[in-house]
Amino acid sequence: MDNLENIPNTDPTAAERKQDHIELAFQSQISTVLLDKRFSYEPMLAPHPSNTVESKTFLNKSIQTPIWVSSMTGGTEKAYQINSNLARACKQFGMGMGLGSCRVLLESDARIHDFDFRKTIGDDLPFYANIGIAQLENLMCNNKHQALDNLVDKLQADGIIIHVNPLQEWLQPEGDKITQAPIITIQQFLEKTNLKIIVKEVGQGFGMESLRALMQLPIQAIEFAAHGGTNFSKIELLRSDKQKQETYKSITQIGHSAEDMVLMVNNLKAELGAAVLCNQYIISGGIKNFLDGYYLMEKLNASSVYGQASALLRHAEKSYEELEQFLSDQIEGLKLANAFFRIK
Repeated sequence: MDNLENIPNTDPTAAERKQDHIELAFQSQISTVLLDKRFSYEPMLAPHPSNTVESKTFLNKSIQTPIWVSSMTGGTEKAYQINSNLARACKQFGMGMGLGSCRVLLESDARIHDFDFRKTIGDDLPFYANIGIAQLENLMCNNKHQALDNLVDKLQADGIIIHVNPLQEWLQPEGDKITQAPIITIQQFLEKTNLKIIVKEVGQGFGMESLRALMQLPIQAIEFAAHGGTNFSKIELLRSDKQKQETYKSITQIGHSAEDMVLMVNNLKAELGAAVLCNQYIISGGIKNFLDGYYLMEKLNASSVYGQASALLRHAEKSYEELEQFLSDQIEGLKLANAFFRIK
């Protein structure tokens, strides 16, 4: 009889693992009602993903991770630490970043420290400043649009994001009124500037006709900022008095989901053909996890990344280590999805 004590133990965790399997077997049962029907699972067609990072070109720069830091905050001490962590993560994982509103820098450089992250993120990754459509309209009316060139220069940004937010401005107690259609203001600005421009919403998304107009402009990208994620109109409403909240609460339930917008863009691309001048998209608004991002990027017939705001903010405000772990998990999940999941 063999002496079992002399047999080497090549799997020292086997006993503990098997015990876990027994104890967790009943907890692991999942109802078919919960099946994610967006995907077909194909376990036969690929090995486990490697650690190799596959880069892609987006906004004329090479990125290693198709995640975009969507514009969130700036101009406060707390915002500095959050943005610092986000910029550091962009550098580590090869992502692009959009700053929060830089309006304060049009008046003074006193808070430029809260936005000045080009050195952190590096020169090789997309990094965009941000201004609202109401501020752009005001600058254009007063022939001061050159201030945006100066803003981009001092931040060493690649270009500028114009956030289009008529509902937010209307509901904001301190909001600015927009006096002409945003598409006209952007067209006029394009005629006078060489800046690279991204246009985004702030939580409602864009409807079909707004997308039709934007897609025919020579802009770098459109960011969805769709309904389902951080909604700045609702944020402003929550800052208002109770009467205003009651009157306007139904407005915040109007908009377009990211999936709706993917379908609209695909249909418009097919309809407009060569008239489409904008061919890059940041899919954001309600992207809860890497599966949402992967699904929508695969479904969109154009170059895209997916953007997150509150999900990143939640981790960035706690510690860099927590943000790093969150992003590492998302990236590993994206690799797994690419290997084994196909959209239906």
